[in-house]
Amino acid sequence: MEGELAWGRSYAVVSPDHFRVDYVINPFMDPADQPEPERTREQWHAMLAALRDAGARVDVLRQRPDSPDMVYAMNLGIALTLADGREAFLASHMRYAERRSETTSAASWATSRGRVLLGVGRDGVGPHLEAGDLFAWRGDLVAGFGPRTEEAALAPVAAALDVRVRGLRIVHPAMYHLDLAFCPLDDRRAMVCPAAFDDASAAALLDLVPEPLVLTEEEALTFCANAVVVGRTVLMPACPPRVRDQLESWGFRVVLLDLSELHKGGGSVRCLTNPTDLVVGRDLDVVPGGEVVLP
Repeated sequence: MEGELAWGRSYAVVSPDHFRVDYVINPFMDPADQPEPERTREQWHAMLAALRDAGARVDVLRQRPDSPDMVYAMNLGIALTLADGREAFLASHMRYAERRSETTSAASWATSRGRVLLGVGRDGVGPHLEAGDLFAWRGDLVAGFGPRTEEAALAPVAAALDVRVRGLRIVHPAMYHLDLAFCPLDDRRAMVCPAAFDDASAAALLDLVPEPLVLTEEEALTFCANAVVVGRTVLMPACPPRVRDQLESWGFRVVLLDLSELHKGGGSVRCLTNPTDLVVGRDLDVVPGGEVVLP
């Protein structure tokens, strides 16, 4: 359908075989409040079924026993087709050492599928980059930076992919990744929570979105923007009444998912899923050598 996002029909996910809360790296985590394993699996499998029911293809990776957060597949890296036709995977370089082993497995998964491996840092050397801060939208790679991704990562990402990176500074501690405060819906509309950003970045993002669904801080903290869009279906963990009314008036079908056990690690539907069908030249404009735009 005209106007729908071209990407978001194919995902990689990680089964929650070893999901637990072993440490605290975001405001939602509490080792005294552990996820219940059976309920976690039930919720995750219901999400998987909902993705497939919406028409998405899903590739399931096994979780490493030593990587309790690996279930949040969005942060592993960004899979895309480069302008020259090569399939690539730009691996994340996690800010916290506790998560860096995840990218080793993600890199193996990517290379086993013939993808060229790219990166901006490794093992604590080089700028930090987490793919939960990256969204392809309206020709740009919209990139949050601050809590997890460093501003210094933006230029090497732009150069590696030959794209324009539009940086936005995140300042809210509970919206530590862009995918908690920004959700593209189609080629004109997106959910945006201005409270996640400094004033200049909030204004720049609102200017970028022709028809924003502006979320309050309270609405965003329900994880409603941490959603996945497949065509005209929006899979969400929560949908405040005002948000539902606007989405349905725009012709979207809202599917609510109970992911309360997985919220204990600080992420929801989008954090648990990683789109693998981005294409430079279709979803991202080709900018030889790359370009970074800041507010």
